[in-house]
Amino acid sequence: MISIKQSTEPSFAEFVILLSLMMSLTALSIDAMLPALPQLAADLQVQSANSRQLVISALFLGLAGGQLIFGPLSDSVGRKPSIYAGLGVFIAGSIISASAVNFPMMLTGRFMQGVGVSGPRAVGMALVRDRYSGRAMARVMSFVMTVFILVPMIAPIFGQAVLLFTGWRSIFVAFILLALVTLGWFALRMPETLDSRDRAPFSLQRIVSATREILHIRPAVGFTVTAGLIGGAHLGYLNSAQQIFQEQYQLGQLFPFVFSLVALSIGLASFLNARLVMRFGMHFLVRKSLYAMIGLSLLALIAAMVMGGTPPLWLLVIYLLLVFFSVGILFGNQNALAMEPLGHMAGIGAAIVGSFATFISVPAGTYIGQSYNGTVVPLIAGMAILGSVSLLIVNWIEST
Repeated sequence: MISIKQSTEPSFAEFVILLSLMMSLTALSIDAMLPALPQLAADLQVQSANSRQLVISALFLGLAGGQLIFGPLSDSVGRKPSIYAGLGVFIAGSIISASAVNFPMMLTGRFMQGVGVSGPRAVGMALVRDRYSGRAMARVMSFVMTVFILVPMIAPIFGQAVLLFTGWRSIFVAFILLALVTLGWFALRMPETLDSRDRAPFSLQRIVSATREILHIRPAVGFTVTAGLIGGAHLGYLNSAQQIFQEQYQLGQLFPFVFSLVALSIGLASFLNARLVMRFGMHFLVRKSLYAMIGLSLLALIAAMVMGGTPPLWLLVIYLLLVFFSVGILFGNQNALAMEPLGHMAGIGAAIVGSFATFISVPAGTYIGQSYNGTVVPLIAGMAILGSVSLLIVNWIEST
């Protein structure tokens, strides 16, 4: 365990920057790798073009399991040791991936990266709850959300820039350096925020007991499942994006810029949702966003099939901008609705909800990606199907 005495506590601005840096590792680890997938697959002799997508899915799988560990762990041993452990596992996974000599070794490293990065992701929210409340907490989260908007836009461009000067292994080296800077900064400046008197023992029984309680709460279960399904639609896009834009539409090095434009749509929706939810409410926004997602996807599916699976790029981009604006609205509201009845068990409840939703999204998103056949039909069909199933579940939730 790292133990370093802090001279002073971080200011509000320093806390926000440090927290944003920690939590940005997830998006950076996903999106910066997208331009590198063809080169990585060629070097590691991956035969199937669709198999390279597993580099993305493996990280999400690790993220799903890690959240279930680090959330309760931080309630037991404290926030700082949990962050140290997470960043340590992330660095180890990055080293394995950077030195991979075959594809299974790469996937092992990526899985470890996912497990590790779930530490800062899960415990970061607890740090905010420990230090701030009310409007101050909302202010912190608004600044962090701004970073969430920016990182998916910048990360693919960063990955492409690295590839222009060196190979894909250097992207993992950059991950290691960033994690080491974050670890050192956190160790030097952040005090432990969880008092020893407020800690709860880590036990499997506690996780099982909380899971059983959640399973008896219909809104918690239903909105967790819908969050997983919409997350699966997003993962399906992440898995397919490189092949669609770089190969099907032959954009080459322009791919990161188109990807960033679509990411802007999700970020804009997340930014506007704070105002929209105060005016219309979460249930209204979730239902209307699902209607939009389904309707847009059905129209796009018809157009894609009529056009041989490759509609004009401008038409595809317009569809993606609109549908991912709906997805951006859904992300925040579904998780909030799942957590709404779990206020008495917020810490472990958030870990369970986040973990289970990701476990649902991984197979759904992986299936969409593995169905890629040189057309955009599997992606759009997957969006329509997952949106429709989500709407059915929302109807079930609200039927009582």
